[in-house]
Amino acid sequence: MHRLKHPVYRNKALQVVADAVLITVAYYLSFRLRFLETPGGVPERYGELFWGSIAFVVLGTVLVLAGFRIYEKWWRYFRLPDFADLVKATAVSVLILLIALYLIRPFDEAIPRSVLVSYFLLTTFMLGGARLLARMVVERPSRSSTPGKTQKVLVVGAGSGGQMVVRELQLNPNLGQAAIGFLDDDPRKRGMRLHGVKVLGTTTEVERVLDELKPDEVVIAIPSAPGELRGRVVAACREREVNVRTLPTVFELLRGGVQLTKQLREVQVEDVLGREPIVMELDRVGAYLQDKVVLVTGAGGSIGSELVRQIARVRPKLLVLLDHAEDNLFRIDREMIEERHFTRVESVLADCKEADRMLEVMQRFHPDVVFHAAAYKHVPLMESNPLEAVRNNAIATRVTAETAATAGCERFVLVSTDKAVNPRTVMGASKAMAEWIVEAARVKHTTTRFITVRFGNVLASSGSVVPIFRSQIERGGPVTVTDPEMTRYFMTIPEAVQLVIRAGDVGAGTDEVFVLEMGEPVRIVELAQNMIRLAGFEPETEIAIEFTGRRPGEKLHEELFNSDERPQPTAADKIVRAVRRTPLDPEWVGEAVQRLEQLVREGDEAHLAEKTVDLVKERREAAAEIDQPLG
Repeated sequence: MHRLKHPVYRNKALQVVADAVLITVAYYLSFRLRFLETPGGVPERYGELFWGSIAFVVLGTVLVLAGFRIYEKWWRYFRLPDFADLVKATAVSVLILLIALYLIRPFDEAIPRSVLVSYFLLTTFMLGGARLLARMVVERPSRSSTPGKTQKVLVVGAGSGGQMVVRELQLNPNLGQAAIGFLDDDPRKRGMRLHGVKVLGTTTEVERVLDELKPDEVVIAIPSAPGELRGRVVAACREREVNVRTLPTVFELLRGGVQLTKQLREVQVEDVLGREPIVMELDRVGAYLQDKVVLVTGAGGSIGSELVRQIARVRPKLLVLLDHAEDNLFRIDREMIEERHFTRVESVLADCKEADRMLEVMQRFHPDVVFHAAAYKHVPLMESNPLEAVRNNAIATRVTAETAATAGCERFVLVSTDKAVNPRTVMGASKAMAEWIVEAARVKHTTTRFITVRFGNVLASSGSVVPIFRSQIERGGPVTVTDPEMTRYFMTIPEAVQLVIRAGDVGAGTDEVFVLEMGEPVRIVELAQNMIRLAGFEPETEIAIEFTGRRPGEKLHEELFNSDERPQPTAADKIVRAVRRTPLDPEWVGEAVQRLEQLVREGDEAHLAEKTVDLVKERREAAAEIDQPLG
């Protein structure tokens, strides 16, 4: 009795009782129909047959229905595909009844075959009809959910995502929202009604539809919608002060809950950058990591942690997470084991600058592939701390590359940045030195393949412009922009990581610096304006934009290629190779790094910053001399 108090068991018991009543009625009607034209109705001998077999028929049919798991689904969730199981269960129950009454013959009279046919049809119709009726009653929009009394929602996208949104709104009138129409670019859907909601036009007509219907909210229900479409819809909505939300991706849904409307999120700035996101088949492009020992430095950082997540999906033999920040390493280790249930993980607390410790780690694990993502990246902070910039970005790269090659590593992938191109800051120069160190190591250690991956700014990474702008907007402004003409290349963290993994397996040439084709650079002031509008405010009017002026050495426009490099296409879509027109002298690189290490040991920050920048100038001038035509 206690178990029946539980809602699940109580609901099943009610369904069994309801089915028993319906089966009884169907069995009774099947006899009445058989003898409808017989004077006096059902003959007495068949009446005895009915009363003698009714308990067996009801109990037997209910047991067969249970055997076909009909009671594992509530009536309100009954769908047409479930009807097939119901027909099978009813047919089996009739077959059992036929065998029992014709072969065993517990009664003097044999049951008429027409009664069995009628019983089968009536039982199927009544059981299935009751379930469909219950679903229709449950899904019927309540009177309180009419558009006049609730928020009106316009859904962009009449595909499966949009239809799910509409159904969820119809099933949950307590949400206080009702769909009033679809917009969809498929001309075949124009004028169609899906779940009672009409397709009103295409997304190019969004302004007209907004003006005519005046919705309270617009939901972009196309997770893969291009940035241009999102931008057009968002711009039209912001002009009319209409709230916009977007349907998340499948991964976001899996990470969240199961109620669709609760998973709608605000449109994010990466949705309207105007560039198609780069999506790769990770199982295919990362197949070279399968059953390998993979080591990721900086594993707790923005790029490093996403590298760890995606590499784990291709099932390496062992994934070694290395970081010198205890909190970051603890978080990614816990996420991999407890949340993602990937247990082939070893977490190592170590500093890439310490040669003895790194050699110990490399010889312990003998990694097949090393992704070196550990680096300092914040320009103003590195300008104030040039010693740490050079030590962590350049010297640590030399230590990691050398120890990896000594331990027999097959591939070494350096995560670099566009700030390493024609650098004017200590941070940029230190990353340029890291690229040179890897290039020189390629000549010295021929059994290890050394690769550099260079990309622009990463959206939502720690300390990047997007979270800074978000924080400033939340405080009410002002949003600080360096210069009204400043531009930057942007990409998302998953895009950056896909590029790094893909580049690790692209070609095997002598020049192994890969760059993402990142489209057109984005003006920072426009990014700030878009983010302010996405937050529901008006730039300058409600949230001020303040120009702070460029810092020393800061470039107005970032570049992806050095002056002595030329882009060369690769077999991978969206990835190009940066080919040097002038070779880099490995001996010069070795001597330059030794000079920097000496200054680091001496703690001479003033001369270190100056010397680092001078080395970059020296390299650029040497390249220019070699590149001069003979005359």
